[in-house]
Amino acid sequence: MTATPSPQARLIVALDVPSIAEAEALVERIGDAAEFYKIGLELAFGGGIELARRLAHGGRKVFLDLKLHDIPATVSRATAQVANLGAAFLTIHGYPQTMRAALEGLGGSPLKLLAVTAMTSYDDDDLREAGYAYGARELVARRAAQARDAGVHGLVLSAGEAAETRRLVGPDMILATPGIRHAGDARSDQKRVMGPREAILAGADYLVVGRPITRAADPGAAARAFVAEIAAAVI
Repeated sequence: MTATPSPQARLIVALDVPSIAEAEALVERIGDAAEFYKIGLELAFGGGIELARRLAHGGRKVFLDLKLHDIPATVSRATAQVANLGAAFLTIHGYPQTMRAALEGLGGSPLKLLAVTAMTSYDDDDLREAGYAYGARELVARRAAQARDAGVHGLVLSAGEAAETRRLVGPDMILATPGIRHAGDARSDQKRVMGPREAILAGADYLVVGRPITRAADPGAAARAFVAEIAAAVI
């Protein structure tokens, strides 16, 4: 990366809740402990697109996790629409045709595109069932190289693949890692997980954390604890 963000800016809190009211309540409870929020499909279909605009215009950073994938013309035009919202990051699926189309749709927008490599809820058996010839590590490496060559800004991947991916793509691509869990946290539907300190040391730029923060008794305190672990890892 050309400029390393602060420890607080490296935490992305996932607003994986069904309603705007719940999302706004979480942002209020977290307060100044976090500044970067992810809006995924569930919330996007419940009014989250307008919330993204409000958060961005209110000084928060927004990661729209929409995982765009369609015919090139549709991806290009959808990316152009997202570019008008003020979001910082947008996810697209890491297929070469999709990545090229999204880049065309950006225009001069500062929006950063992150290509999804292999979902952290997938393991090798899941990929085999879906018809892939590659296991998770091989698929991540293949898509990372394709994203690098296409000029995509960054990747979404498991922290377990961050170190080897960093070596493959170099220092400037953004690596965002979901599936961040402490040792005692429930994994829920995540299969490829890692702790926050280990993820930063492996080369992750941003940690995407949902339930360990949003379902905590005190979400603000939970967010501050993650930020403290990020800070300790980069000292």
